[in-house]
Amino acid sequence: MKNGFIHIIIGSFVWLVSCIQPTDVKISTEWPPVYPEYTDITIPPNIAPLHFMLRNPADAIEVKIKGKSTDMVVKANTRVRFSPKKWRSFLQAEKGQTVTVQVTARVEGKWIQYAPFRWHIAPEEVDPYLSYRLIEPGYEVWNKIQIRERHVESFSERVIADNNLTEGSCMNCHVYGNQDPDLSFLHVRGGKGGTVLNRNGSLRKINTLGEGMISTAVYGNFHPSGRYIVFSTNIIIPEFHAFRGEKLEVYDTVSDLIVLDPDENRIITSPLVTETDALETFPVFSADGKAIYFCRAESLSLPDSIHSLKYDLCRIPFDAVTGSWGEEIETIYSGQEHGKSVCHPKTSPDGRFLSFTVADYGTFPIWHREASLHWIDLQTGGLNPLEEVNSDKSDTYHSWSSNSRWFVFASKREDGLYGKPYFCYVDSTGKAHKPFVLPQRDPATYDFTLKSYNIPELSTGPLPFQAADIEHWYEHTEAERMNIVR
Repeated sequence: MKNGFIHIIIGSFVWLVSCIQPTDVKISTEWPPVYPEYTDITIPPNIAPLHFMLRNPADAIEVKIKGKSTDMVVKANTRVRFSPKKWRSFLQAEKGQTVTVQVTARVEGKWIQYAPFRWHIAPEEVDPYLSYRLIEPGYEVWNKIQIRERHVESFSERVIADNNLTEGSCMNCHVYGNQDPDLSFLHVRGGKGGTVLNRNGSLRKINTLGEGMISTAVYGNFHPSGRYIVFSTNIIIPEFHAFRGEKLEVYDTVSDLIVLDPDENRIITSPLVTETDALETFPVFSADGKAIYFCRAESLSLPDSIHSLKYDLCRIPFDAVTGSWGEEIETIYSGQEHGKSVCHPKTSPDGRFLSFTVADYGTFPIWHREASLHWIDLQTGGLNPLEEVNSDKSDTYHSWSSNSRWFVFASKREDGLYGKPYFCYVDSTGKAHKPFVLPQRDPATYDFTLKSYNIPELSTGPLPFQAADIEHWYEHTEAERMNIVR
């Protein structure tokens, strides 16, 4: 009875708000203080409703969205929410079109009609699922880590791995093959841990620490065929800064590259990428699988020379038929020449772009305010610093949608502390558009979330496992050791 009474009160309040009509309206030439910042953006036709609020004391809001063939009107008190059914219909009707959004709000008893802004609804969809790791932004502790999967077309979210179920072990690097949910891996550390290889929902535990290797597998990427996985092996040292805005520095004292062939139960190495006087990391296959891109720097005395540690972006051939490395390393982007350091390279699935993060130095850019996204157009060789995408704070790890029209990346642009997933559209001419943050059911969610969204990865469907499967894998499955082939 009590709950029913509350529902009646809430329902009546919303009804009263919807009946309010703006009067004596003052016209403003400024955009409304919308949060999240959804003004003049390009969105996919399959995104969840862009719920928002105003960063002012508005107590009544009217939103009119005018499209080419349909219109939509929403009235609210402080938070603007759209009917999911009406939102989906509107996006489908206006696919490929630009719509105008007119916000009128009552602020301190006076109505203000703000200047309209635009939403361009792209013709191409974004992959509908997104996984990410939720972790404290300092990254130096992990009292609670979860890897979650979000349906970006709605607000549905589920936990796919939880370190409370694996004796508090660290979990990291959940990566898909070809954005396919039936092919992925993640690492679970600890005494019972290993690399979790997911193939069609069958989970396999792999111990990638072979004789003569410096560590287990760390950063990795699938071959387009799904057969091979290229990994770095790293001895990673975290240290705290005593100055500037960087809170934490992470660097490798040693790092090499390997290729894993799970079908043959072997690890393939090459002396070119296991040199003792060089650091190799962040390997990814090219879109056609004929090369491996990676980051490489000359070994230095660390941490003394950390500000001189600048990684190049390199490429080495790979033969998928024989499963062998090439004989020559080519530098694609010289960190030394540009005075920058490269990490997180990713090739777009269509093979056109090679995107990556650059920072002033090192290989851990999330605490570097200057960290930004760049890409090389592999068709023309042109370098684009993506000024329309980057902010004045850290913009880093990214993942492509399977159609190469969208990518998602982690950005700390709001407060410099918490990373959040932002989506960016790339049109047919190769132009990147203004990004927008992942929408939430409650637009105030990011104000109260004390976790960073780390390593966002897009996929074409839901994963075929859940957290309980990872728990069973951790407790009951023996790890399979790989054999090294040099």
